[in-house]
Amino acid sequence: MFRLTNNETHNLRSQIATTNFSTMSRSLPYAFTEHGVLMLSSILNSPTAIRISIQIIDAFVKLRQFLSTHDEFRQKLLEHDSQIRTLFEAIDQLMSPAESPVKKIGFR
Repeated sequence: MFRLTNNETHNLRSQIATTNFSTMSRSLPYAFTEHGVLMLSSILNSPTAIRISIQIIDAFVKLRQFLSTHDEFRQKLLEHDSQIRTLFEAIDQLMSPAESPVKKIGFR
């Protein structure tokens, strides 16, 4: 368990449209890590606590899967970005006018 920072708390409150700021606590809230939720679920034995603990763990698992997929996706984008940049550079070179000597017109 850890305490959220001011910035994290502000972001959290701004994402919750139904929050009544006048009744919100002035202190910074705590958040649980995945391991903290596991430890908490081993203490709380009510059916509701067990069901919610399982849902929270599932959310952590889905978040981890998304982040790993997102990282792979980001790496692919970076690779493609490099290849696309190389392609555009080659196209620019092909489209640039050839350096030919300028033929002077008129009397010398």
